[in-house]
Amino acid sequence: MTDIEPSRPAGPEDTTAGVPKRHRAWIAVLVFAVGYVLDQLTKRWVETTMTEGQVTDVLAPVLRWHFIRNPGAAFSIGEEHTWIFTIIQSAVAIVVVVLLFRVRSTLWAVALGGLLGGVLGNLTDRLFRPPGFGVGHVVDFIALPNFAIFNIADSLIVCSMIGIVLLMFRGLQLDGTREIAEKSGGAGTAETGNTAGQGRDADS
Repeated sequence: MTDIEPSRPAGPEDTTAGVPKRHRAWIAVLVFAVGYVLDQLTKRWVETTMTEGQVTDVLAPVLRWHFIRNPGAAFSIGEEHTWIFTIIQSAVAIVVVVLLFRVRSTLWAVALGGLLGGVLGNLTDRLFRPPGFGVGHVVDFIALPNFAIFNIADSLIVCSMIGIVLLMFRGLQLDGTREIAEKSGGAGTAETGNTAGQGRDADS
């Protein structure tokens, strides 16, 4: 006779136990959509209400709107090679979409959805804004003291990458299982829900 483990409520490190995989995909799509739309709307607002180079105090001297068009990366790096950033962002977007087909972790879905929203937000500028297809200049407008001028997409990318690093540091994998270090040998093993006495996702 096969023993059946009784169901147990999710603990503090198992807040998404029982959530179907499709729900995690929708979480990623929702985060992506909100981030992407917000990025494009704010850029459109800046273009229609400000002139290029204009500076507007918001919470001076901490926060200002400073409308610029950036052909390069942060701190105007690589201004003469805009097409390289277009290729890189396209490749990153493809990789993220592929990973989303494997994700079963809510936290990974949020991080990857935010990353995709940020990457596609700036990629849209590269593809469809002047001076031409593939070499468009990104609209930046958020200015902080002694820092690069950036936009919502940049914020999404940075925050998502920080989240991804933390998830990797914690050993949480795309499928919701947790990678743990063996006491002997130092090799990594995957903690799965099929292990006796477990039956739960490691997602939190």
